[in-house]
Amino acid sequence: MKHWKMQSRSLLLHLLNLSILYGLGLVHSLSTICEFSITQENKFYSYSLASPSETFPHGVLSEDGYYKVSSNGTVVWFQLCDGMIFNHDPPRCFDCWDCGGTSRCGMGCSALMSEIKLGYPVCTSIGRTQTITTDLIDKENPDRGIVVKTWHQGSERNCSLSVSVICDSKQVQGPKTLERVGVCNFVTQITHPAGCANVLSAPGSGLGWFGTLLIILLCLFGAYFIAGAAYRYFYLGIRGIDIIPNLEFWASLPHRIRNSYMSLVRKFRGPSQSYRSSYSPVDF
Repeated sequence: MKHWKMQSRSLLLHLLNLSILYGLGLVHSLSTICEFSITQENKFYSYSLASPSETFPHGVLSEDGYYKVSSNGTVVWFQLCDGMIFNHDPPRCFDCWDCGGTSRCGMGCSALMSEIKLGYPVCTSIGRTQTITTDLIDKENPDRGIVVKTWHQGSERNCSLSVSVICDSKQVQGPKTLERVGVCNFVTQITHPAGCANVLSAPGSGLGWFGTLLIILLCLFGAYFIAGAAYRYFYLGIRGIDIIPNLEFWASLPHRIRNSYMSLVRKFRGPSQSYRSSYSPVDF
């Protein structure tokens, strides 16, 4: 009984800690920061970067706990849609106090940058999990992929990292290039199937097969009518209402429809009373 009470107290303390972390914004649901959807041209595009699949159980997240890319002496570590985890080869740089501190450098933010200053590697946080946003790479072409952006407002400068997740259902390629835009803004890209959208037809949109068939029939009828009228006007010299092709048929069409309708009614209801009374009885 005493052991059960200790376990219950431990569970309550754990839940309390989680609620505090959520309140402080230190714990986030991956589904809220890694999902993006848009409706465009009667199509619904849905992206879920962190959703697991048979090939990629962690979605777009790096299984190593982080991505790494460098250029011209500048090194950037980042994780998409979550904070970084370093089980090996952690960042070794100064001023890592705002991203986990010296003992846990890199594990307190979602993106970290290191550059050489006065001969020493100095770290700067350039992104946090709570600042992650997603958008289309190309608003005119949603099939191209999604861009994930994170930023951090420091005491001296504001920094950011934008990672384009290019759609490729057949291969995965990590970051190869790193571009600096402005003072402390960085851009890179990866190729991953998670950047491909699930495309569905928007509900209640589109003409459907019946509407498409109806439009085709109307277009064919219009072409027939215009071509026939032009032929009768220019080649046969016919003027007035008689230029309508097959005028006799179209004029008699309402009467034909009415007769067909009455025939069907008599077939299913039997002869009407007036029809039966038109014959007088015969006495033998």
